[in-house]
Amino acid sequence: MKARLLIVDDERHIREGLEKALSADGYDVELSSDGKQALERIEEGDIDLVITDLKMPNLSGEELMKEALDKFPYLPIIILTGHGTIENAVQAMRNGAYDYLTKPLNIDKLSLIVNRALENSSLKRQYRELLNQLKKRYSFENIIGKSVSMKKVFETIEQVAPSRANVLVYGESGTGKEMIADAIHHNSPRRDKPYIKVHCAALPETLLESELFGHEKGAFTGAIARKKGRFELANTGTIFLDEIGEISPQTQVKLLRVIQEREFERVGGEEPIKVDVRIISATNKDLKEEIERGGFREDLYYRLDVVSIHVPPLRERTDDIPLMVHKFIEEIASENNKEIEGITNGALQVLMSYKWPGNVRELRNVIESIVVLTKSKVITEQDLPSYILAKDEKSSIKLPAGIDLAEAEKRFILFTLENTSGNKSKASEILQIGRKTLHRKLAEYGLG
Repeated sequence: MKARLLIVDDERHIREGLEKALSADGYDVELSSDGKQALERIEEGDIDLVITDLKMPNLSGEELMKEALDKFPYLPIIILTGHGTIENAVQAMRNGAYDYLTKPLNIDKLSLIVNRALENSSLKRQYRELLNQLKKRYSFENIIGKSVSMKKVFETIEQVAPSRANVLVYGESGTGKEMIADAIHHNSPRRDKPYIKVHCAALPETLLESELFGHEKGAFTGAIARKKGRFELANTGTIFLDEIGEISPQTQVKLLRVIQEREFERVGGEEPIKVDVRIISATNKDLKEEIERGGFREDLYYRLDVVSIHVPPLRERTDDIPLMVHKFIEEIASENNKEIEGITNGALQVLMSYKWPGNVRELRNVIESIVVLTKSKVITEQDLPSYILAKDEKSSIKLPAGIDLAEAEKRFILFTLENTSGNKSKASEILQIGRKTLHRKLAEYGLG
């Protein structure tokens, strides 16, 4: 669907000149010579971008912008100004204009600004729409994703949250397993009850048992007073056991008893303590492999894994990267009092082609570094870390001079398949061809 632009200027030759140039770029263009008339058109709701002069009859460009942004805060507005009113244009940008151009206009520059503004506006709308969907559906906005794999995660959260079932969350480090646990608790009937988190790998074995189950005064050296454990503190609520695969066989036995009998004793104590606690646990290990090696109890595994949720690595859901990048830019720029309008499509493509071994955590750290260090309002490829750019160069293809078109096509198709790890759906999307066409081409190459 073509983007619809509204050009507002009381000078006819400027309006018609811009209409001709931008129509040639593939946009639907509408014209208005009056600010008040333009506002009425904007209020109809299907304008994607506005280009307006500052000085006009009835309603100035700045007044038009203020009224329009009150109703459509993500509508990009580009200001046109004469050299004598540049100061006014800069002030308009502070008030929400996307950019400004001085007359006489550079059409090529305007075309680039329009394209960039529409890209950023589209991304902002997607992000806000998804955020609203998540708020309505889960009342939890920190998990961002529109990919098929993340939709499955959201559906599972929605189904399991109201139940009492224990949940085991799988995923590589940095994928956001803790946020999944948070979403389950905050959307459960226990949302107003205690929610206790324990990072099992961060505590030495000698302390973990005491942290989980508490201890009596004098139970060991340094136990100068009775201490309640995390399970006792989580009674009637939820406990999140992160990196559950790291606990020792001895602690596994005690944890199994808590799940089976809903009771335990503090370290050094004899009195059974009854608890009602839902357990959500997480691991980056393959617990079935751990069971085969003798490192994890099978009976405990099945008690914890009543429902399992696999959080996919970022490299398997690259469609989510633009939304995450926008979210992180918005958050981090606000935290650091920086004015960052967005990111170029080229920079986004580089970020989407990177494999992200550190997953979402690594992506956020990269965006934070960029936002803090950049001197521009728009993040470009030049702002990206050198190691990500180097990886991107390795993912490019070089074709020798003189190669015929059929061979070039073959190499490019095979190269794309390699870079999508054999994912034909993703390769078809990148190549902009149908799956049937891709299968036919592969069959021609003897690879069908």
